[in-house]
Amino acid sequence: MSSLCCCCFSGETDDDERQPLLQPPRPTDPSTTESARRIRPSPPDAATRTHGGRLEMRRVGLSELDQRFSDVAETFHEQREHHEAMARCVAHLRQCYGCNHDNTLLLSDCLKKIRVEHGTHYRIALQMKGYDFSLSAVPLQESGEDGDNRPPPVPGRLQSAQDALRGVSQAAKMTVSVGTKLQELIGWLLRSEERLAEQVAKAAPTYQERQRLEENLQNNLRETRRGRQLSLEYKQSAGEVLNEAAQLAGVEL
Repeated sequence: MSSLCCCCFSGETDDDERQPLLQPPRPTDPSTTESARRIRPSPPDAATRTHGGRLEMRRVGLSELDQRFSDVAETFHEQREHHEAMARCVAHLRQCYGCNHDNTLLLSDCLKKIRVEHGTHYRIALQMKGYDFSLSAVPLQESGEDGDNRPPPVPGRLQSAQDALRGVSQAAKMTVSVGTKLQELIGWLLRSEERLAEQVAKAAPTYQERQRLEENLQNNLRETRRGRQLSLEYKQSAGEVLNEAAQLAGVEL
């Protein structure tokens, strides 16, 4: 890693240095407020439960270090969005097939209900290739009502289930992938904490500014540790979804 350059942001006021590096996001899905913290087996409303919020990073007077903290915040927010998307898709699937009566967010009970509802006319199976999974619905009767060889159209509810599971698959995969990247970014910062503190102190031209920048650095490190913990939880819950999908599909990850 190249050493951090010790140059302050030119033309910044005291208030600027206390401002977050990232601006607040645009409103997203109105049904989701902040971060759905878990998708592991938990109460049925956990798919839309929020926790954690955004990481608020402050300027520390070193352009490269400010960029690293900004990268951590942006990557964390990206992972959180994928995790929330996964939660919404699971919640939609479970609501559609009435799977919200127990204390789990697992997919197996929904797959059973889908088979009960559509198994007379379709061979229902969860298929997995790599880390992508999907719901297969093969018609048991080859021809449509008019006697031709085209399969009958897939019922709307079944098609909705297929769409939801594709959404779960994509979001779970991205939650894990982005989480791995985030842990690497965070690891470098926390391993370099002592050296970074020395560089921030040297970058301040006055004692007052040094106090402010050091306070900002400690704030950022606290936010980084908080992001690391939440990120691990997001990644673990997404991994559990992928593992269950693999079991239902009869494959090994």
